[in-house]
Amino acid sequence: MTSSTAPAAQPIKARRVRFDYPTGAHRQHYVDNDLVLSHLVAALSAMFPEGEDFFIRSVRNYRDQITDDELREAIKGFIAQEATHRHQHRQLNERLQEMGYPTARVDRHAGQLLRLVEKVFPQSWSLAATAALEHYTATFAEILLTDERAQKLVGDDTEVRPMLLWHAFEESEHKAVAFDVYRQTIDSETLRVGIMYLASAIFWTEVVVQTGRSLASDPASYNPIRLLKSLNNIRKSPFFSWDAVTRYNTYNRPGFHPDDWDSRDVLARWSAELFEADGAQRSIGKH
Repeated sequence: MTSSTAPAAQPIKARRVRFDYPTGAHRQHYVDNDLVLSHLVAALSAMFPEGEDFFIRSVRNYRDQITDDELREAIKGFIAQEATHRHQHRQLNERLQEMGYPTARVDRHAGQLLRLVEKVFPQSWSLAATAALEHYTATFAEILLTDERAQKLVGDDTEVRPMLLWHAFEESEHKAVAFDVYRQTIDSETLRVGIMYLASAIFWTEVVVQTGRSLASDPASYNPIRLLKSLNNIRKSPFFSWDAVTRYNTYNRPGFHPDDWDSRDVLARWSAELFEADGAQRSIGKH
């Protein structure tokens, strides 16, 4: 849905941020003391640095074909934001590795997989995959930013909460950039939807496999009561609700555009919560 009274979108730009990452003991379940969610977030975080690099390369391959000045500026902001995300997740991943989460292994695997994709398939497929996966990250982001149940899942005062909220904000902010580059250069609906099906299959398989491998290395996973309770919490989370699945699937409808999901109001709200008027980072406490 769109809103005629929503505030105008702000220019996309990278921000100077700093976060305190988990400092707990080995095997601490740092996301609200939840077993599966802690391993899931660790697996996703481990995929992000190589994924962000892939997104940057995929968009940069087509940058010179863009003549629209506004989109060219948005591409600069997209690349700067993704580079900052890559840096922050590498810092988080190093700490998670020290805590016993196999982030280094997942990072290497993600890099090998994405380089294979770029070697085997044409650049158009990489850009289409980037647009598709950006739809997932934007949907995750906007669920986190708008659903109190999602915010409770990452805790009121966990170390990862500020970083995840900031990342979600910027993912929502630049959600249409790769899509618009695709539309102005390749613009094949058949390829766009086909790559979404392929990217979805690979993405969800990787999420399940890498989270499962991470859990398998954690002794706490072998407590069946705790494991089943944690899995049930994930199953009931807003990220896997029927509304969320419906939104993921909107990408496949003819004529879809990311801005069909109007995020201007939520961006205005979180901009005020996360940043000062001059763009400086606020300290995020309990909400």
